[in-house]
Amino acid sequence: MINAILCKAPGLPSSLVYQSISAPSPEANEVIIQVKACSICFPDTLMIQGKYQFKPDFPFSPGREISGVIIARGSAVDKWKIGDEVMGFIKYGGLAEQIAVDQEVLFRKSFDMDFATAASIVYAYGTAYHGLKQRANLQPGETLTILGASGGVGLAAVQLGKAMGARVIACASTQGKCDLCKDNGADEVINYTSEDLKVRIKELTNGQGSNVILDPVGGTYTEQAIRATAWEGRYLVIGFAAGEIPAIPLNLPLLKGCTISGVFLSRFITEQRDAYLENVQDIMQFYSQNIINPHIEHTYALVDSPRAIEAMMNRTVKGKIVVVL
Repeated sequence: MINAILCKAPGLPSSLVYQSISAPSPEANEVIIQVKACSICFPDTLMIQGKYQFKPDFPFSPGREISGVIIARGSAVDKWKIGDEVMGFIKYGGLAEQIAVDQEVLFRKSFDMDFATAASIVYAYGTAYHGLKQRANLQPGETLTILGASGGVGLAAVQLGKAMGARVIACASTQGKCDLCKDNGADEVINYTSEDLKVRIKELTNGQGSNVILDPVGGTYTEQAIRATAWEGRYLVIGFAAGEIPAIPLNLPLLKGCTISGVFLSRFITEQRDAYLENVQDIMQFYSQNIINPHIEHTYALVDSPRAIEAMMNRTVKGKIVVVL
């Protein structure tokens, strides 16, 4: 038997249950991972409420970004051996002491990377890098504006944007969050609860607007930001952490000559796997060169996972939060 956090019906984090379940057994192409860490991602908050694009059957354990040690393997596994330290992005199930995972979704954990950090790399940095590289084709010298810049994906985009040679404007909702963005390399910051987002972007770009805008927030800020997009700018739709999917006046991309592109890591992994693998290699190289490093604000025990998910839902998290087993 192992311990796990279970979601038994759609609901809020307080409805999640900590209990013992049967230990998993591997299928032919699977390994069993002793989970050491699982970071909390915004989709976890949607999945437990039945609001995410992918809806697991109940009961299930949330948790999509994990690291751990392989303790068993199926008969067809040829990439891994028992004792290997790995990390990966999975559909769900990470908030459990053990999990069965297809061998193909895993990456080797760097020897100099702790498990909490390893559980904070693939999803946040993978999403941000896919957006900046494949969807926006961000170029050195361009201006990148990031909404929700102190969150997991946002802060990853700050670091990656600088690594790619961009001038980074980080936008966040409190002064403390803005300060964190500055500490992680942002050239300029905008507190969009006390400043006019459109006006400030225009001021900071000498009236030209931002070449690329990365938006994990949605809500009321989206239209303001699109109005501050440069000619032939690229607007990246990451998600809707504000809870509202905005309606966009289509005359704006017409007048701006700009593109609005969706950034959906799960579909990218399926449709362009080779490009995804190259992206992860780039990200690991950035880490090894100390160019990027996840900011982990807080760690939780497995039994306290509902509190971690609630903090993510309430948008009080700066950087990443991680459940450590």
